[in-house]
Amino acid sequence: MLNNAPIILPDPSKPCRIGTRGSPLALAQAYETRARLSGAFDLSKDCFQIVVIKTTGDRVTDRPLSEIGGKGLFTKEIEEALLSSDIDLAVHSMKDMPVEQPDGLVVDACLPREDVRDAFVSLDGRALADLDAGTIVGTSSLRRRAQLLHRRSDLNVVEFRGKVAEGTFLAMAGLSRLGLLAEVNAVPVSEDDMLPAVAQGAIGLERRIEDDRVAAMFDGIRHPETETRQAAERAFLKRLDGSCQTPIAALAELNGDRMTFRGEILRPDGSRVYAGMREGVACDAAAMGIDLANELLAQAGPGFFDP
Repeated sequence: MLNNAPIILPDPSKPCRIGTRGSPLALAQAYETRARLSGAFDLSKDCFQIVVIKTTGDRVTDRPLSEIGGKGLFTKEIEEALLSSDIDLAVHSMKDMPVEQPDGLVVDACLPREDVRDAFVSLDGRALADLDAGTIVGTSSLRRRAQLLHRRSDLNVVEFRGKVAEGTFLAMAGLSRLGLLAEVNAVPVSEDDMLPAVAQGAIGLERRIEDDRVAAMFDGIRHPETETRQAAERAFLKRLDGSCQTPIAALAELNGDRMTFRGEILRPDGSRVYAGMREGVACDAAAMGIDLANELLAQAGPGFFDP
């Protein structure tokens, strides 16, 4: 909370407006946020209004995401609505968030993180290790593509947007939040086999910097452990200048006040991979991310991320 003034809570006549994308997963995350706010402050759900905002990433579905821009594809229009006060707060998948927010906005709270792993989904429920050579696997993620090509160069990996494939990848977090784990043939992929995207499984909450009321509401539902883990992963991403066009993976894990941080950078074709790990105290989370990023950049050399 930014000051000690009493918090003015929303009511049904003037609800707090929660901005979100309109995908089923985005809506599930917005509903979770509303439920947590309602419970934390003993308010009716009518005190919160879900406002759906279509983003560039939602409108353009016929081209690979890497061809039409970076991480702002799923956030730009929502942030514009927040800046213009058309909404009061925004709910994001943190793995979609750029490392820098527009002037006047801040992402300063996270909800409890879900399962960070990827899941391989196919009609017959086979695991990656059981796939025959030449099997067509579709993905729109450059990270997943690079990691898969590095480990299974015998597979036929295609852009999933508009292509037919025998299997693909989804995030376990999304399947869990949508209640689909029992309905699809999803085989979790170990973090040791496929290190997840930065912030995978984390929900971030964004607000206007000067909005004390929303800051106080965030204090009622924030999850410090997830925020500490995000500090390491997003510092790593920022030092690498990562975007949707850059295959980068990272995972921070906590055990009490100790943190283990792993990071990985890859060539898009999976031909070269540099990975490392740091261990230390959780209060050094961001420094650990930056330190490992510097090490991997030095190993990779100039031009590693060039197309």
